[in-house]
Amino acid sequence: MRFARAKRVVAGVVFGFIALTAAAQSGGVTVRLSSVTTQNKSRADLRDVVAWLVPVRRSADASELKPAKARLVQKDKQFHPHLLILPAGSTVDFPNEDPIFHNVFSLFNGKRFDLGLYEAGESRTVRFDRVGVSYIFCNIHPQMSAVIVTVDTPYYGTSSAEGVISISKVPAGDYELHVFAEGLSSDAQKALMKRVTVSANDVVAHVSLPERESNLAHKNKYGRDYDPVSGDAYDK
Repeated sequence: MRFARAKRVVAGVVFGFIALTAAAQSGGVTVRLSSVTTQNKSRADLRDVVAWLVPVRRSADASELKPAKARLVQKDKQFHPHLLILPAGSTVDFPNEDPIFHNVFSLFNGKRFDLGLYEAGESRTVRFDRVGVSYIFCNIHPQMSAVIVTVDTPYYGTSSAEGVISISKVPAGDYELHVFAEGLSSDAQKALMKRVTVSANDVVAHVSLPERESNLAHKNKYGRDYDPVSGDAYDK
């Protein structure tokens, strides 16, 4: 009995030492964005960019995700915020805070859903259980759009107004750095991927964004063009 208790004590000490060592062998990754088109490019072009780190050699600890709960509010015929990045398995509430009807939908591979018409004060919830990018629209108001990026890693961040993305407490190791910017093709975003090695020292990765396509057109949930807006019946 005494020997078994001693073994547990030793195991606890060893485990604690390993945990402290792992915590010490972690660092931060800073992604600094720039535009390759012109030095006078608006800073707004560097906003709403997300980056995430995928371990090259996954372990149980590194891949363990903690699903989150977020809100994408419909207000003033817009989604707030425009961009979310979340671990896969997270849930998102879609409350309608406008005095009119909305119909939120997404037909993309990240998550396909159609919440149907619902009025002011109501809300719907969607669980984003797949990794990928979901473009969110309203079937009534074509000007409404948002993006939800779901990832299978806990190491991610969103750009500041200055085009800086900070990812902290990253365990030492080799990672693939992925970047998503709305308006870039999938090939362009793949070209931005790079390998980074994290140690006890902070890492700075420089990413030059090509010019983004603006005013991306989209269809309604039936795959057709939106009807001309001439006095929205749902606004009354």
